[in-house]
Amino acid sequence: MECKKTYLGIEFGSTRIKAVTIDERHIPVSAGDYTWASTLENGIWTYSLDEVFAGLKAALAGVGHRERIAAMGISGMMHGYLAFDADWNLLAPFRTWQNTVTGPAASELTALLGFNIPQRWSIAHLYQAILNGEAHVHRIAHITTLAGYVHYMLTGVNAVGVGEASGMFPIDSKSLCYDAEMLKKFDCLIAGRGLPWTLKDILPRVLPAGENAGFLTQRGAALLDGLLAPGIPFAPAEGDAGTGMTATNAVAPRTGNVSAGTSIFSMVVLEQPLKRVYEEIDLVTTPTGKPVAMVHCNNCTGDSNAWAGILSEAAGLFGARPDAGKLYTGLYQKSLEGDPDCGGVLVCNYLAGEGVTHMDAGRPLVLRRPDARFTLANFLRAQLYASMATLKIGMDILADEGVAIDSLTGHGGLFKTPLVGQKYLAAACNAPVTCMETAGEGGPYGMALLAAYMLKKRADETLEHYLDTRVFNGVSGTTLAPDPADVDGFNAYIREYKSLLRVERAALEVL
Repeated sequence: MECKKTYLGIEFGSTRIKAVTIDERHIPVSAGDYTWASTLENGIWTYSLDEVFAGLKAALAGVGHRERIAAMGISGMMHGYLAFDADWNLLAPFRTWQNTVTGPAASELTALLGFNIPQRWSIAHLYQAILNGEAHVHRIAHITTLAGYVHYMLTGVNAVGVGEASGMFPIDSKSLCYDAEMLKKFDCLIAGRGLPWTLKDILPRVLPAGENAGFLTQRGAALLDGLLAPGIPFAPAEGDAGTGMTATNAVAPRTGNVSAGTSIFSMVVLEQPLKRVYEEIDLVTTPTGKPVAMVHCNNCTGDSNAWAGILSEAAGLFGARPDAGKLYTGLYQKSLEGDPDCGGVLVCNYLAGEGVTHMDAGRPLVLRRPDARFTLANFLRAQLYASMATLKIGMDILADEGVAIDSLTGHGGLFKTPLVGQKYLAAACNAPVTCMETAGEGGPYGMALLAAYMLKKRADETLEHYLDTRVFNGVSGTTLAPDPADVDGFNAYIREYKSLLRVERAALEVL
């Protein structure tokens, strides 16, 4: 059947800008993408804002029947720092979530607010810039995220979804806005610095899922070279965490999901607050403002991707030229032959710093004792264990807190090869893990669902009800329960991994 209306989700991910359209039955019907990468400039991980729109246009070119788009939305990698003056001129290079340069600010704000403020949050970057005495802070009129910036440029509306906002500054889940008492504490903290703004003045407005967040303007359409017609309604801009929750139907209490690609993070919707503040656990919200415990790790598949490239190069010496899909499938499946504890082979996959383990930078390592069973399968399994080892450290904290998880869904590139990443995540979290057909492309699909929800929801219909009954009812997926041998093996690996982190610290000091 020819679809009459489609809903467009766009996500600015760490390695790709992706555009996906879905039809009235919420089934993906077309997609386009653009590959990009952050660069390290003057010690800061950043992306060029010029490339933002070049990449967006390239991704949109792959989308079919653009004249049928009934609603759309922008998603992006959460957190980070984009500061603008009153005319929306960029005041400092975009500082992405990858940067771990805000330690003093994050620590001071956590103590002041009684709420964990991770280094990558927008407020940590802002306060660190103040502590550093950076000249641009006196000229700030707006700070926002990447998704918030693109949304503003296309619609003229300076607002973000509540889930995205929760990675900028703590949210009050009752008022669905920034926590008023914490705003006051921050303003008191900076009162003597002569700044011409209060924090609320420069933060974007907050909107829950289902609200209209503007329309594509003539100016916005011109930025896209006419690829989309003016007038398309926009859902609130959301972060990759919120779109991941939506794409996996994990927005209700006791549900959770794990997004795994360049970075890896888990989102568990809470029934009640955690007993105390943990530096390893972020507290954010769903797209409708429900409290969520988030374990965010900067490093996931980056190091294993590099090793896959080395192995592909080695195969090329003998005339083999496997395509990327077959290469990853073969390597991932080979890892299943490894020992449950990886046979004494250890990998630290840190290309960047890690907040969970309090590392400000990374040095990838492979370590083994002379008597380790150093086979290709164990090496590959250790690589995949390493991709989720730091996540496990955070998830173990939630388990010790008694946080209940009825269902955990995996999505992202790590799960594209069937069963392998799913099997290891089930062992790491000691919980059943489900992967659906959309597991490989969660973010833009989730944003498309939020756009559809905005336009199609019935009166007073919650996002949870919409997803349960109108999107995922009857959707097939595979669920794997944890294998006890894998659980024991991963626990043995993680004990050694924590010792390996001492070696990692030494490597940071000398290399």
